[in-house]
Amino acid sequence: MRRTKWLALGMAMAPFAAQAETPDGAGEAMAAASIVVTGTGLALPPGTPAYGSVMIDRDRLEDAASGRIESVLADVAGFQQFRRSDSRASNPSNQGATLRALGGNASSRTLVLLDGVPVADPFFGYIPFSALVPDRLALVRVTRGGGSGAFGAGAVAGTIELASATRDQMPHVGASAFYGSRDATELSASIAPDLGSGYVSLSGRWDRGDGFQTTPKDQRVAATVPAAYDSWSTNVRAVAPIDATSEIQFRGTLFQDNRTLRFAGADSMSQGQEASIRYISRGRWQVDALAYLQARNFSNIVISSTSFRKSLDQRNTPSTGIGGKIELRPPVGEDHVLRIGVDTRFATGDMYEDAYNAGIASNPLTARRHAGGDQITSGIFAEDDWTIGNLVLTGGVRADRWSIRNGFYKAVSAAGTVTQDSSYANRSDWAFSGRAGALYHLSDAVALRGAAYSGFRLPTLNELYRPFVVFPITTQANADLKPEKLKGVEGGIDLTPASGVQLSATLFYNRLDDAIANVTIATNTRQRQNVNAIVAKGVELTASAQLPANFSLLASYAYSHSKVDAPGMAFDGFAPAQVPRHFASATLAWALKAGPELSATLRYTAKQYEDDLQSDVLPDALTLDALARLPIGHGISLVARGENLFDEDIVTRNAGGSIDLGTPRTLWIGVRFGQ
Repeated sequence: MRRTKWLALGMAMAPFAAQAETPDGAGEAMAAASIVVTGTGLALPPGTPAYGSVMIDRDRLEDAASGRIESVLADVAGFQQFRRSDSRASNPSNQGATLRALGGNASSRTLVLLDGVPVADPFFGYIPFSALVPDRLALVRVTRGGGSGAFGAGAVAGTIELASATRDQMPHVGASAFYGSRDATELSASIAPDLGSGYVSLSGRWDRGDGFQTTPKDQRVAATVPAAYDSWSTNVRAVAPIDATSEIQFRGTLFQDNRTLRFAGADSMSQGQEASIRYISRGRWQVDALAYLQARNFSNIVISSTSFRKSLDQRNTPSTGIGGKIELRPPVGEDHVLRIGVDTRFATGDMYEDAYNAGIASNPLTARRHAGGDQITSGIFAEDDWTIGNLVLTGGVRADRWSIRNGFYKAVSAAGTVTQDSSYANRSDWAFSGRAGALYHLSDAVALRGAAYSGFRLPTLNELYRPFVVFPITTQANADLKPEKLKGVEGGIDLTPASGVQLSATLFYNRLDDAIANVTIATNTRQRQNVNAIVAKGVELTASAQLPANFSLLASYAYSHSKVDAPGMAFDGFAPAQVPRHFASATLAWALKAGPELSATLRYTAKQYEDDLQSDVLPDALTLDALARLPIGHGISLVARGENLFDEDIVTRNAGGSIDLGTPRTLWIGVRFGQ
């Protein structure tokens, strides 16, 4: 009830804004007598390109064959989740996001922001991808490489910034309806009326499906079922002007996601309620002030793969995130953009679970477990961009005070006897990080850039206190985990050889010290441990081109030579778990203005290993997605979509030969309306 009251208060404050570049001339328009509301954040500093960001625009967001944001993010070679599954056929707690081949451990090493708000789950660190609907976004900016800068702590592998769609990008009324393979449906609707001098938008989406068989045919049993899913989300966002140069932005989101994986009864549920408020001033002293509240919950039932009875009921995992940020840009001259500010984030969460004896027909309760703790990170930062003719220099520093408190793990037998009651010592320390970069325009067609950075990430409450089982592997928690610390350098070149053609190449070297990994300590037993380091180096290539005859091309490739530096350990020199050497993605599209559209996306992921000892292989995979859109008038379009048209077998898990598969060929047909 206390949480409900807090959420009611937060939702009364409601939705907010984006971190997208202010259009040219917006500043002058703001200063005019008329009030102009944009719904965006402050303009990007001129040094931002020094860090080699990749932009995904709204057109691409609306044309994903799967309709899911994680598939769009795969356009950026090097983006990965812990598993190759999308949010329809993966346990939500597996959906950590990372970049730069730094290894997967289900928690996000990439800082994911929506309108400046970190979206990772406060307890697990996973990203609720099913609640991040592409149609609601204006753009995505992906910055590979660490360095927290003014974003906040946690960006050891990079930053993914999602910006909500602005008023001029949204239809006043919009809707879509799709029907797909295996009795899948996807429905969405939105309205975005003007409200005084501002606007409000309300949107909702519901999708469900009977799901596909994640289990290979030769491993199925009577209890095997398809990966059914049923999820919904609603979002309200409002932007209201205060005066000619400032505005208030609000956002509120509710979502719930239900999934069944592998066996009948193996059900998971994740849900969230969020509210945030943001104040933007584009006056002489520019201000970006943000406050947010998040409440999440997660439940999961584990079914034994031998008796097919319930072995674990992780029945309740409530968590709360509260935070905020204030950034100031004082007027220091036309050649400088100075950013100074503070930010903070508090996370707390509890895990309640019941263990059962699945080997007995009566399936008796054997233990009740309760674990949790608190974290808080507060930082102060300063960053400056200095323009000297064709040269832009950028640099920033951060100091963060972090603490991990009130950690505990308690287990009680079915008879009520306490079998473990552990309280862990509080810890706190300072973490200092920074980044610096340079961007030099040799000409209008050639720009050189270089950057160096450092960053850190606290272990999540899940990594610290919650053990888990994915048959036949038990992974133990570790309350003594230290923060991960990254140091990295990179250099690149950006080319514009012709109008509408952009090419980019980046060489990078990243070292993640005290990297958290799932380390094998006995047969079928792993533990989360800090290993000495993960070292990743490689090259990233991107290209975009507007071609003759209304064609366009987007392409991305990443080669990463990543290895674990763990002297004396069996996996020293091995590739980190879940990391392929090669990623590639290419999208070829054809479109007539206000006419039909066609696009096809080809993606390749090289083989990778399930575990730290490289004993279980996940083979490489080549997939083809496609989309066709035909406008028929009055704002209505017919749309056909196809996923994995080659029907490639995508192995997403291989634990000693126990295999899960990713999305097979999936076809969709539907209509979309917008006016």
